[in-house]
Amino acid sequence: MTIIASLLRAADLPDSPTARLDVELLLAAALGKSRSYLHTWPEKIVSSDAALTFAGYLRRRRAGEPVAYILGQQGFWKLDLEVAPHTLIPRPDTELLVEAALELLPATPARVLDLGTGSGAIALALASERPAWQVTAVDRVLEAVALAERNRQRLHLDNATVLSSHWFSALGGRTFDLIISNPPYIADNDPHLVAGDVRFEPASALVAGRDGLDDLRLITQQAGAYLDAGGWLLLEHGYDQASAVRDLLLRQGFEGVHSRIDLGGHERISLGQRPC
Repeated sequence: MTIIASLLRAADLPDSPTARLDVELLLAAALGKSRSYLHTWPEKIVSSDAALTFAGYLRRRRAGEPVAYILGQQGFWKLDLEVAPHTLIPRPDTELLVEAALELLPATPARVLDLGTGSGAIALALASERPAWQVTAVDRVLEAVALAERNRQRLHLDNATVLSSHWFSALGGRTFDLIISNPPYIADNDPHLVAGDVRFEPASALVAGRDGLDDLRLITQQAGAYLDAGGWLLLEHGYDQASAVRDLLLRQGFEGVHSRIDLGGHERISLGQRPC
């Protein structure tokens, strides 16, 4: 017979800051229980089916596959989201975009656009916090559109809409009070693309040309036509790209251009306002 405590002890993942957490998340999922259950009932016997499921999860994690993809879910903001390998895994640093958006606009009616929504994380976080906002989320990857829509429906966020669009291509003459995006911003020769969890994530959501700025250039060039006067553009970018993104915003005539610092102390998002 195998008990919970022995499975936790025997799990052998490569040493990392999250190794213990990874093991606990995988075992809890295999058991269909919470992490707290593992520590409350360490002597509980584990069924052979659950032990086999856990062993399969461990093999995938040892091969480097992210826990979020193994379990098909990831927490972001106050939401639990379905995730899949055709979208990025939502990360805590991206919550800085949500915080900034909530600060910029009041809780009164507003039109918000999330470009390249992926799992819908940013758009759905904003919709959940601001019921009076109408949030439009777009992505060019059809599987991502379907995934974001499943998350929207499961969370019952009727003030959000998910559309298929390559950036602004399907939006016609619509305008918004706020446009927000976490676009691809990694250079195509960046060594991080073949290391760690990132190598399992879709390149189309990561890579943006030789300097990582191709999509940021396009968005800053086109966003003005889709922003109302006084509207804001908020962009996530690489830890070393803030100066370049601020320059892109200034070249397009945005005002109040500045950057904000993430949890690691890096300038991670930049924003600017269309002149009134």
